[in-house]
Amino acid sequence: MVKVREDYPMTEEGQVDLSAWLARISSRTELDNVEQLRQACLFAKQADEIYAREHLWQARTSSFLTGLAMADILADLKLDQESLIAAVLYRAVREQKTTLEIIKKTFGHDIAQLIDGVLRMATINQIINPNHHNQKFSQSQNQLDNIRKMLVAMIDDVRIALIKLAERTFAIRELKDASPERQKRVAREIFDVYAPLAHRLGIGHIKWELEDLSFRYLEPEAYKHVANLLDEKRLQRDSYIQEVTQTLREKLAQADIQAEVSGRAKHIYSIWRKMQRKHLGFHELYDIRAVRILVTQVRDCYAALGIVHSLWKHIPKEFDDYIATPKENGYRSLHTAVIGPEGKALEVQIRTNNMHEEAELGVCAHWVYKEGAKGNKDAGYESKIAWLRQVLEWQEDMGETQMDELAEQLNQAIRHERVYVFTKDGHVIDLQAGATPLDFAYSIHTQIGHACRGAKVNGRIVPLTYQLQTSDQVEILTQKGATPSRDWLQANLGYLGTTRAQAKVKQWFKLQDRENHINAGREVLEKELSRLSTPFKMQQLQEYASRFNVKTAEDVLAGIGSGDIRPAHVVNLLAEKLPSSSVELNVQDVVRKSRQRSSTSEVVVEGMDNIMVHLAGCCHPVAGESIKGYITHNRGVSVHARRCTELLKLEAEEPERVIEVQWQDIANSVQSVNISIKAWDRTGLLRDVSAVLANEHVNVTGVNTHSNKQDGTALMQITVEVSGVEQLGRVLAKIEQQPNVITARRLGVG
Repeated sequence: MVKVREDYPMTEEGQVDLSAWLARISSRTELDNVEQLRQACLFAKQADEIYAREHLWQARTSSFLTGLAMADILADLKLDQESLIAAVLYRAVREQKTTLEIIKKTFGHDIAQLIDGVLRMATINQIINPNHHNQKFSQSQNQLDNIRKMLVAMIDDVRIALIKLAERTFAIRELKDASPERQKRVAREIFDVYAPLAHRLGIGHIKWELEDLSFRYLEPEAYKHVANLLDEKRLQRDSYIQEVTQTLREKLAQADIQAEVSGRAKHIYSIWRKMQRKHLGFHELYDIRAVRILVTQVRDCYAALGIVHSLWKHIPKEFDDYIATPKENGYRSLHTAVIGPEGKALEVQIRTNNMHEEAELGVCAHWVYKEGAKGNKDAGYESKIAWLRQVLEWQEDMGETQMDELAEQLNQAIRHERVYVFTKDGHVIDLQAGATPLDFAYSIHTQIGHACRGAKVNGRIVPLTYQLQTSDQVEILTQKGATPSRDWLQANLGYLGTTRAQAKVKQWFKLQDRENHINAGREVLEKELSRLSTPFKMQQLQEYASRFNVKTAEDVLAGIGSGDIRPAHVVNLLAEKLPSSSVELNVQDVVRKSRQRSSTSEVVVEGMDNIMVHLAGCCHPVAGESIKGYITHNRGVSVHARRCTELLKLEAEEPERVIEVQWQDIANSVQSVNISIKAWDRTGLLRDVSAVLANEHVNVTGVNTHSNKQDGTALMQITVEVSGVEQLGRVLAKIEQQPNVITARRLGVG
């Protein structure tokens, strides 16, 4: 049962004092007609009573008390009277204690429409988390229509999203006494969908609360650990903050800067996430002790920053100017970290009062509903919900798409950062961060994307893999009759950064003939494997067909050709596992039942204890590809690629010395690999190849070049250090894209 908030005004009979509650709400947000809000509260209360009489039992929840709690949250966001009335009545409709038709007749069309929009928003969770329900949703046209209507409702009126946020905020506050299963289910939904939504709309205090409470139920042990760490030295920390704030107040006053200085709330989830991301201990974080300075003018922000830095030493790389460069959701502030008193790290946030209001209220600070002026939208609001329009466009583009793909798009639309670029005519296009000129072309029109063959950014020709930045002006160069390239769907080449553009390219290839898909897929796969000196066998591909949810090797090739299967996934699988030998080791007394780490940290030897291991110089095996070991006479175990010709000779002569080995700790290791590059000779060839290697963070340990004056070609043999097959394949593919390069492939395997 919903509990009455402890701070609610109560009557002598133990009921909520509605008049006192309304007076409190009126003091926090502007109401046009307090009596109408009172009538809504009485309506919700009466709906509870009628429901209880008809069903002869008390409902699990109270629509009335839930409505009051939601209206309280919305009042803090400064929402209008219609929003508060809709919030008060929403749960009565959702729990079928009344109907939208009755609401429409009693309170008007606009309020009924708001409630209907909030009810439709439940669809988004059913898509993103289908396993929370007894059955997955089918791809019926009716379902797609419901999604479209829900998205249109959100786009037309942001208050719908805000009412839903209030409802979910109240829901997670009430989870304390719920079953663990319900706690995790509701927390997962809120963490995945509604906390990111609050972030997108810039409502800081709601976002932090949703994240912290979700984290409490999803990771209870981690939550308790951080909470206990915060509690351990709370008194010392509070005393420290009081000392710091008093010093700042005095210094700011001496500089004639009007300011409010206070300690900043610590958010448990953000602390834990930073500890995980940066691999730091609790006492190594600089923002455990934090203060916030609020001033009246922007110039005072920078003046206050100067005072902070004059008092204490600034920590390098811990300064962010979100005033000059606001975050994508409009957040503005100065963030700095210093070594404060007693040598302790201290974070300081500096912003104006208006910026603080925007940080707490987000889109609500930009959107004001006035009677007769509904639909008042300013630029701040438009930029903050532009992603909703794009989600709608994506859903229309995908048509009969898989629901998991649509779920991925919705999640990305909520979470990802944005960039804002200009067309040649000066129109602003909103794109996901990491978008390329190709993504831009597809956002303009599908046919422009298909025909794209080049791009200019700020008047300069750029590669189609260029990542667009906010304020770039983009011009697309097209070619008549041009069609998409399958290379565009290879993630490691970086042509496309948005799911919307990827979906359009995939759709184009799906329309092509299956035989063409198979041939194209075979060509792509053979080319990728050839670079890695790995043989292609249909029988081997057949063994792995089920991994890609298809039945035959030809289906795998068709999937590659149509863009449904990423070539990199297939290449990694084929390069990683080749048929193994069943030869058993029987050499003196080295057999052990245990597996021990060898003297080479990247390789584990089956059945060997404390034996020297080295990588064979004849084939230079790369982490991730299939390998075998050979027991030498005096140098321990030599590790070879399974297809190494030298190993095959040794295995034919002394099969008892060939043993099983495997890679370990691949993520933290590198191997030397020889690659061969054949190209038409030109000035700057080595420079361009070196640039590719540098951009991929590949270390070069040896270079040998030879120019053939007779046929005008150049042959390069370069020794590089790579982390595995995937990185090697990506590097070779990007080298082959360079002008005049004929082939780029791996050497050292027979």
